[in-house]
Amino acid sequence: MSLFWRIFGLNAVVLGTATALLLWAPVTVSVPVVLTEAIILVGGLAVMLVANAVLLRVGLAPLDRVTRLMTTVDLLRPGQRLPADGHGEVAELIRTFNAMLDRLESERASSSARVLKAQEAERRRIAQELHDEVGQSMTAILLALKRSADEADEPLRGELQQVQEITRESLDEVRRLVRRLRPGVLEDLGLVSALISLTTDFATHTGLRVRRTFEADLPALDPETELVLYRVAQESLTNVARHADAERVEVSLGHSDSTVVLTVSDDGRGMAASYEGAGIRGMRERALQIGARLDIIPGNRTGTLIRLTVPLSGSTRKHV
Repeated sequence: MSLFWRIFGLNAVVLGTATALLLWAPVTVSVPVVLTEAIILVGGLAVMLVANAVLLRVGLAPLDRVTRLMTTVDLLRPGQRLPADGHGEVAELIRTFNAMLDRLESERASSSARVLKAQEAERRRIAQELHDEVGQSMTAILLALKRSADEADEPLRGELQQVQEITRESLDEVRRLVRRLRPGVLEDLGLVSALISLTTDFATHTGLRVRRTFEADLPALDPETELVLYRVAQESLTNVARHADAERVEVSLGHSDSTVVLTVSDDGRGMAASYEGAGIRGMRERALQIGARLDIIPGNRTGTLIRLTVPLSGSTRKHV
């Protein structure tokens, strides 16, 4: 039944019932209308309007569900659909809306993948330039400062040594930025070694206690999946350092027969469930790139748990 005939039928039922009651009920209308008759007529009108409103609410309920989903749908959380049973305009509208979501999610996933690949390529380029240009220049400056300090007399020698120490610290910071931009250990030694290096560097620079739990018999994953796992762990730790006000962080990596699961939890002040900044949305886009699921779970009292669940399939396993 089309929406037009559904609404027409509901109103016809209400009006027909009201007419039948007026015909068969022992009620007459005087001229002028007396108070008792007016009360009966107004009461009948109220009953008719209430019945019409209830029936219309039931008939238009599928449209209300579509409207609510339209206002809350998030392409970074795929899979939100409405059941489209039966025939008619409403069912066809729901099927069309579900098909539109399928198309938008597919386009969003492909466009996000292209953006993230371009982002990684740009990070590699910047890291290479920092390493080759800035790093080598600062190394040359360190050597020149050392020669000058060895030949200089006091107090100039002390000042040159201070400048040398500042330059060495700056070079260490550049190298740390290079490792963040381009995790070479991930390419050379694998995911577990890269996460160990990441968490060690995080604990050194933030002073937070980090507990690691990495299973030894993880399945082989393709480079794209390993990079997503690494970047999600990196962004999670960055959020902890910037916003959580925590003292302890736990990072774990495990697997089951069908999934690989990365979790990062802290004992900080927690995060509002409705708030998601650019960092978390970036993690959702990375998860969407490999068909993974990202859950942000506020703790019972304090802290936040971030869990990335990666399904094991032919596309995520490393080809050997």
